[in-house]
Amino acid sequence: MQLKTILNRVEYFKSFVYGKARWVDDDDRPTIEVNIEARKNGRVICSGCGRPAPGYDRLPERRFEFVPLWGIAVYFVYAMRRVECQTCGVKVEQVPWCDGKHQLTTTYRWFLAGWARRLSWKGVACAFRTTWQNVFRSVNHAVSWGLAHRSLEDIEAVGVDEIQWQRGHKYLTLVYQIDEDCRRLLWAGKDRTTKTLLRFFRMFGKERSGRLRFVCSDMWKPYVKVIAKKAPQAIHVLDRFHIMAKMNKSIDEVRATEAKRLERDGYEPVLKNSRWCLLKREENLTERQAVKLSELLQYNLQSVRSRLMREDFQRFWEYLYPACAAKFLDEWCTRTMRSKIDPMKKVAKTLRRHRELILNWFRAEGSISAGIVEGLNNKAKLTIRKAYGFRTAKAIEIALYHQLGDLPEPEFTHEFW
Repeated sequence: MQLKTILNRVEYFKSFVYGKARWVDDDDRPTIEVNIEARKNGRVICSGCGRPAPGYDRLPERRFEFVPLWGIAVYFVYAMRRVECQTCGVKVEQVPWCDGKHQLTTTYRWFLAGWARRLSWKGVACAFRTTWQNVFRSVNHAVSWGLAHRSLEDIEAVGVDEIQWQRGHKYLTLVYQIDEDCRRLLWAGKDRTTKTLLRFFRMFGKERSGRLRFVCSDMWKPYVKVIAKKAPQAIHVLDRFHIMAKMNKSIDEVRATEAKRLERDGYEPVLKNSRWCLLKREENLTERQAVKLSELLQYNLQSVRSRLMREDFQRFWEYLYPACAAKFLDEWCTRTMRSKIDPMKKVAKTLRRHRELILNWFRAEGSISAGIVEGLNNKAKLTIRKAYGFRTAKAIEIALYHQLGDLPEPEFTHEFW
């Protein structure tokens, strides 16, 4: 079977035919060049407006890199024609295998973008003997096409969270669709400010925002403020994950402070190696940690009392009705405020301040959980880790859309996998 027959089968171009294929001796890698010729009766299309126009002249030959065959580099060689368009003036013609001034064919860019989901971008560049910049441009092309052709209709639930992508408190705000039948990244923006989340709602549109039923986020004040303004009809859920994480952080603060005080006052260091004994749920403790915890329970320590407060609070999530849960929450906050343990009192004040948003967890009947958001966040962190440190926020946004956006792709005559 001849090479031209294969190319016509997998990459057929209307108004163009494959010409002579020749072997090129290259010290770097084996290469095949395939000439492309325009049909005599084919129309020349203006790249500006996409309409037929009379020819003007020809430019020097250009090489367009195609998907390698059996590890052999394949290039299309074609002398681009210029057209004299009545609307656009003198323009270069539009060709079906490439656009703009790219040196990679569209098919090869989609090929590289597909492999970039499986490997790191550097790994793809090494595997196919191309450059990191070519892989980046290919992924950017796939993301741009996908964002332009995706559907944002019928979205009822979204989750908002942030991840740190570089040291020095450099964050990205991520907005996910968390409907039961579709979970994907909708938007990514630099920083975690009020203006950042406002940019998402401007992109999303007032009409779509008005159709949201549920919004899930943490207690970050800018997020709470923007969600209340832009989606007031939605049930804003502050999930148990963020609440319990804040409580565990307070317990750890109490333990660290108390351990230093015991050491300073010359007491036995009973809190040494006790961090995870206090933070873990009882059913998750190892045998050694369970023994350590039973020893600690014999002492009247603030760390132990803080842990018992947290375990008592776990009953809050077992209620079925918001009214009963609200009564328990109020009683727990009152008891905690009398404990004289400052970090836990701070948690109680936070819970009182966000009381109605916390009770929305019951109004949503537990159907919306930040566990979904945290799961997607873990995939986002893996993408950042696999990137080995992108230097610009734009590059990491493109990578996150590519991995988590569930973006559509055009239909191809043949899939190169």
